[in-house]
Amino acid sequence: MPTILETMTVAARDRGRMAEASAVIARFGLDSLLARLGLSGGAGTQAQEEADLPTRTRRALEALGPTYVKLGQILATRRDMLSDDWIAAFEQLQSDAPRLPFDTLRPAVEAALGEPPETAFASFDVEPLAAASIAQVHRATLHDGTQVVVKIRRPGIRKAMEADLRLLRHIASLVEQRSAAARRMMPSAMIEQLGREILDELDFTNEGRNADMLRADLASIPQVVVPRIHWQHTSEGVLVMDYIDGLKPRDPAALRAAGIDPSAIARLGAQLVLEMVLVNGRFHADPHPGNLLCLSPDARNPQDRLALLDLGSVGFVSPRRQHEFLTFILSLRSNDPGGVADMLASWSQAGEIPRERLLVASERLVARHGTGALVLNAMVADFFPLLRGEGLVLPPDLVLIFKAMVTMDGVLAGIAPDFDLSEALGELRGRLVASRLTRLAAPDRMEAVLLELSRLSADAPRLMRAASARLERSEGREPAAPLAPVLHRAALLVAGAIALHAAAMLVTAFAG
Repeated sequence: MPTILETMTVAARDRGRMAEASAVIARFGLDSLLARLGLSGGAGTQAQEEADLPTRTRRALEALGPTYVKLGQILATRRDMLSDDWIAAFEQLQSDAPRLPFDTLRPAVEAALGEPPETAFASFDVEPLAAASIAQVHRATLHDGTQVVVKIRRPGIRKAMEADLRLLRHIASLVEQRSAAARRMMPSAMIEQLGREILDELDFTNEGRNADMLRADLASIPQVVVPRIHWQHTSEGVLVMDYIDGLKPRDPAALRAAGIDPSAIARLGAQLVLEMVLVNGRFHADPHPGNLLCLSPDARNPQDRLALLDLGSVGFVSPRRQHEFLTFILSLRSNDPGGVADMLASWSQAGEIPRERLLVASERLVARHGTGALVLNAMVADFFPLLRGEGLVLPPDLVLIFKAMVTMDGVLAGIAPDFDLSEALGELRGRLVASRLTRLAAPDRMEAVLLELSRLSADAPRLMRAASARLERSEGREPAAPLAPVLHRAALLVAGAIALHAAAMLVTAFAG
């Protein structure tokens, strides 16, 4: 719980930024929103009639800059907490930024490269190719002729975003203290997630490592392109990677005119997102059309291809979460409302929900989406209001998975309206099973299982003798102790001995 001294400390350290934020709040008339959060008692004084509250909030976040835009983008994924009008507003958040003259960036670039860009590269275009809130991008050519882009972090952006995070952490603590409704949204946890994502994205070496890992993960799909990182020129504030020329997956007519088959791209995109989320456990967390490029076939690459860009935000999926997500989707598609209800109960972070209520809600979801083409956007449009209605709050990592899957599904449906994700999921089932078995058969896991089974099986003879002795006593006059626990453990040990034998055969087979 924040103290008055903590509030005074934050105010003294970041008073300039607090004054800016207060001015923006007043300009967009957001006093009523602060009142809902327990931070203010008044109604908004300006801009009340210009637009509704969600739209004014979105404009205020844009005016406050990249940290707040990123917060809004996280909120846009929380359909389990926010109504559709808030989600629609936050989904329109833009992080446009003015293009800086290169002379403003030159000192940082020369410090990172150790020399002027004109000598580090065979050619360097001082006119920016694109600009965003965190970085600006320029074209260049390496001395070996490779076309690259140079991503340059905006000067002063780290200091500004760190100040924003301090303010937001303090505000989140105040909100949790004063508003029971806001506590359900776990604002402090959300700001911690925001902080991790921002700090990761500010260090461009993280994006470079993400690119290398995803490229290795996706080596089995040659039609997926991840730009190479040129580490000799890359540092925390400058990232150099291959330049890739292609079309954004927005207009199917434009794709066809370029010799690209939209249906082939849709199938490839589905294979890609399922492979990342359900097989590799590492995925592009924001695969919107601006971060994807469609590449047409050429003499070296006779198939349509898809390139992944902007890899600063990558999500990770544990094997347990992969299993849960797949179980949820398969329960839905196999008309099993009990299986759907079980997964919802295990996911809830807002306390226990009566199973009967979960079962009724799951039956509605299965009735609408258990058959026909699986359209994730339509399913999620029903799924998240269901969660809100039942008071369910999903874990943040699971929300990120849904966001990535839904974003890609929306992109693919836009270029191939008859696309069915369930077909792609069916085709991938074999790889999913093989992936699970490969993990189970890993030498270190097999060793651990064998050692544990060996330890348990050593107790088997003693327990079997004890069970036999108790059975004999029960036939006479001596009262028998309860047999159920002993027999249960003995049965487990017999099963363990059988499993030990099977595991030994597997090890022998793999060793051979």
